[in-house]
Amino acid sequence: MAIDGSKNPWFRLMLAGAIAFFGFCLILVVHRYYTFYASYDQGIFNQVFWNNAHGRFFQSSLSSSLSTNVIHAGEVPEVFYHRLGQHFTPALLLWLPIYALFPSPLTLSVLQVVLVTAAGIVLYFLARQHVESPVAAFMTLSFYAANAILGPTLGNFHDICQIPLFVFSLLLAMEKRWWWLFWLLVPVILLVREDAGIGLFGIGVYLVLSRRYPRTGLALCTLSFGYMVLLTTAIMPLFSEDISKRFMLERFGQYAPGKEEASSVDIIWGILSNPFRLVGELVTPVDRTLLYLLGQWLPLAFVPAISPAAWAIAGFPLFKLFIGKGETVLSINIRYAMTVVPGLFYGAILWWSAHSFRFKKVAFRRFWVGCMVLSVMITLVSNPNRTLSFVIPDSFQPRVFVPLTSQWKHASQLYPLLAQIPPDASVTATTYLIPHLSSRRELLRLPMLELRDDSGQVVRVDYAIADLWQLRQYLPAFKVDRELFQTIVPQISNLIGTGEYGVLDFRDGAVLLQRGIASNADALAAWQAFVEETAPLLSHKS
Repeated sequence: MAIDGSKNPWFRLMLAGAIAFFGFCLILVVHRYYTFYASYDQGIFNQVFWNNAHGRFFQSSLSSSLSTNVIHAGEVPEVFYHRLGQHFTPALLLWLPIYALFPSPLTLSVLQVVLVTAAGIVLYFLARQHVESPVAAFMTLSFYAANAILGPTLGNFHDICQIPLFVFSLLLAMEKRWWWLFWLLVPVILLVREDAGIGLFGIGVYLVLSRRYPRTGLALCTLSFGYMVLLTTAIMPLFSEDISKRFMLERFGQYAPGKEEASSVDIIWGILSNPFRLVGELVTPVDRTLLYLLGQWLPLAFVPAISPAAWAIAGFPLFKLFIGKGETVLSINIRYAMTVVPGLFYGAILWWSAHSFRFKKVAFRRFWVGCMVLSVMITLVSNPNRTLSFVIPDSFQPRVFVPLTSQWKHASQLYPLLAQIPPDASVTATTYLIPHLSSRRELLRLPMLELRDDSGQVVRVDYAIADLWQLRQYLPAFKVDRELFQTIVPQISNLIGTGEYGVLDFRDGAVLLQRGIASNADALAAWQAFVEETAPLLSHKS
């Protein structure tokens, strides 16, 4: 294929789409962060990056709070807990120099938008190895319009945002026969996450079945499968027991009934030994499974549904999602959906290479554009990760809607509270305040108050801060917010009543406590008035 230049109108269309996607997503993630809608995972990744920048690699007190030792054994979170026992993500170190220059949780959100935008551009050049520039441009626009791309990009930073760029680059290297780059990217992809090898395994299967590079495919299958088994059974347990006692059981425990822990080998054996259960898990719930597939196929005008290559490559990430349990596995706005995207798009490219004549039909091009537009509309209406809560109500019955003016007005009241917390102090906070406080060693989420510090001592945090205004907005419609409100308000009253913590400040439904001080009289009075005002909410159970 000829190299595209600036005079090619389809190349310019692709670039315009990339710029539009980048600008749109950047504005929304910046707004999401500054209005306190970024949440817990954003805080986890920022704390990991912050600790990495200080030489304490992959340590996180926030991740420790989610460990099996804390959740199941009732232990105290530790500041020196290594997150690699939960998710093995060394590839994040590639971006540490950027974070060191701009150490902020927002840097991660911007990085995510950059990586996903770059993936779409690489996709264009990958497509050009097989199809003409008009189809390649449509492929890229489809990528930017995909719910499985837009939704996760508009959420918290996550490790999987690297996958589309790395996999498209690997496939482009294969097409160009740049084998040095191909084999360089293989370990990079494996280091993105412990399950990233599933996508590589699918590529290997395609290379074998298509007979394009069978030896390379066999090597890729062997390497990726062996690496994942070795990593999850021997390496990750060196850091913690989370992979066997929590994550495997939470996602695939149905294949290891009655066990308190299970390795990846146990799960694989459980799958192979009970094929009837496997079939049931694959197809149920039927409605959600079908809707998920339709959502993934929609921006590509459903071409992947009839592409053997798409099934061969994307089938393995889809298999992992379909056999798992939990609400998030079939949520197309969650990061896991991104793992399916590279295989679907590459499969669509290969299908178009043999059916390019169909693109010449005006009716089909219009249909494809309509599919892209519909995909974007569905994504935006779904309000992915509450990014568009200032436009779209989070609930219609009962109605929960926080307009833009209210979001920014409340945010302006939170920053003075945060400014009163020293950068090296230990803190516990409600979920949406955590990202802004995560550039520190000792951080927990309310109602937790104790952690184990670097000296090995169990200590109470110095500060507690709760944004009860935010919980109050959402509790009429969301049980989790209501239960948190009903837990945290009495907890704070008790901490104040015992004299262990004093009220340092109270503004617009947000309260800041400091350990070992007498309460500020005005702040205490404002807190007491808030408690009296919200008393009916504390006993409301419906």
